[in-house]
Amino acid sequence: MDTSGARDYFLDLQARIVASLEASDGAGFGRDAWERQGGGGITCVIEQGQVFERGGVNFSHVRGGQLPTSATVARPQLAGRAFEVMGVSLVLHPRNPYAPTVHMNVRLFVAQPRESDTVAAADFRPMWWFGGGMDLTPYYGFEEDAIHFHRTCRDALSPFGTDFHPRYKRWCDEYFFLRHRGEPRGIGGIFFDDLCEGGFDHCFALTRSVGDHFLPAYEPILRQRKDMPYGERERDFQAYRRGRYVEFNLVYDRGTLFGLQSNGRAEAILMSLPPLVKWRYDWRPTPGSPEARLYTEFLMARDWLAA
Repeated sequence: MDTSGARDYFLDLQARIVASLEASDGAGFGRDAWERQGGGGITCVIEQGQVFERGGVNFSHVRGGQLPTSATVARPQLAGRAFEVMGVSLVLHPRNPYAPTVHMNVRLFVAQPRESDTVAAADFRPMWWFGGGMDLTPYYGFEEDAIHFHRTCRDALSPFGTDFHPRYKRWCDEYFFLRHRGEPRGIGGIFFDDLCEGGFDHCFALTRSVGDHFLPAYEPILRQRKDMPYGERERDFQAYRRGRYVEFNLVYDRGTLFGLQSNGRAEAILMSLPPLVKWRYDWRPTPGSPEARLYTEFLMARDWLAA
């Protein structure tokens, strides 16, 4: 199947997002074009910027002869198939603890039999699906930020039907949950995978809408929080909560696991990790503190559109 239209969109989306983030930060992203057997990509990274302590906006387009196990656990019928996957993935870690970390991903996956496979003619066809979403991870909660982010996520999906947003929000709440901690990574957003119903054009349009709504969802929040005064206490709590981000990405995140299992480029895959992190033994915030408020009012599945 022809995937050139999707590739062109993902490359354009990466370029638009990087240009806007550079304007917000005042510093440029480094650009690292890479190749490997079966594909390549462009990794755009900023470190020690004026706003972003670390951030990456990655485009990749890779092919392989056999799907990694992380991609076939839920799709055992695809075991042994060749694959093609492309998309844009980003994570931004602002320096200011009042500015939230954010993640966004949009991708296209195609699985098809290898030429050496012996299959019935009816089964010799590619299987494709789209996936993606965006989610927000604040360290200090602001209701207006949460409402704005979730409202923009709803607006991205509303042209395609009223059932998509509640379903993808619930999926996001369930997916970005640290089971070993019994807590969510952040305040959620939207998450979807295996999107193929309605035909390619419909699914591609929905995925484009999610990608195109990222900047409207995040940049107003960033502008509001990036220059707020803070001290060592806030930075210390930010580093502690960033530890949860690391735990999720290395233990549960499908994209990280797929990339590592498919012999992907580790530097690009692990660009999502924050630069400074702390762990403490059985730490608890002081009751009634701003840090405690994150747990009692924000780190829960909540209908922010009804707030």
